[in-house]
Amino acid sequence: MSDLGLNGCAACPWRGGANENTTFTATHDVKVQGQPLPAGSYGLHFIPGQEEWTVIFSKDAASWGSYWYDQKNDALRVKAKPVKAPYREWLTYEFTSREADKATLALGWEELQLPVTVSVDDVNELWAANMERDLRGWAGFSWQNWQQAAAFCAQSKVRLPQALKWAERAVNDPYVGGQENFQTLSTLSRLQALNGQAPESAKTFEKAINHPTAQPIQIHVAARQLLIDGKKDEAVRVFQLNARRYPNQWPTHVGLMRAYAVSGDSKKALAEARLALAQAPDEGNKKNLQNLIKQLEEGKGIH
Repeated sequence: MSDLGLNGCAACPWRGGANENTTFTATHDVKVQGQPLPAGSYGLHFIPGQEEWTVIFSKDAASWGSYWYDQKNDALRVKAKPVKAPYREWLTYEFTSREADKATLALGWEELQLPVTVSVDDVNELWAANMERDLRGWAGFSWQNWQQAAAFCAQSKVRLPQALKWAERAVNDPYVGGQENFQTLSTLSRLQALNGQAPESAKTFEKAINHPTAQPIQIHVAARQLLIDGKKDEAVRVFQLNARRYPNQWPTHVGLMRAYAVSGDSKKALAEARLALAQAPDEGNKKNLQNLIKQLEEGKGIH
């Protein structure tokens, strides 16, 4: 579902076509302008109006054009408002915006465009279902895919018991090339916590941040997540561990800046921020640090 096109794609919950027999196909139940439309193929018809149009989805998806349209086959009628648009010589249908859980399908002709919103409920569940299906094929022979699928579920809070099993396979299942590394262990730790296994999660987390594959930026991100979760003391400990393991590096100076800031030592936080600024790898991080330095100089907290 990460890509949409008028010619359709296997992972998309909807697809459309622009030809003499214009059809709309939904591989899953969707909502059109907020109204439910079951999965299926539909003939697409329009009734133009001055202020708004009627968009019709007909169960008759095989008949040519609107010559054989019969209202008794209507599956759904919705209203849409036309807008002025750049001139188009030919009638076109396209997806003008695409997000994870919705897209805008637009009819365009001459200086008119008719946008129609198509959305899906429980999009993360659909993603997880697609991942489960993919993991039964060639994708299932790579630990990276099991880890990524598990991490997605952890982030989206879907299929958590199943995701825990996926994370375990990424760590220790030889059939899929499972291996212990920072990625697999940190994902497993998070899912253990989400499944109520706090002691196991803590042990796995320690193994992750102390693993030889753990890079300074990865440990920093793990500590930031602890800070976001409100675990200040634990976050400070991990920031400090990162600094001992990888001294005088940009991520560790940034981490110490945050550790000192949440501990109330703005002077040391400011010193670490200036050290980090001198090592910033790109303009974006440099500007962010400059803003944080300004906040610290003004006696404001940083988040």
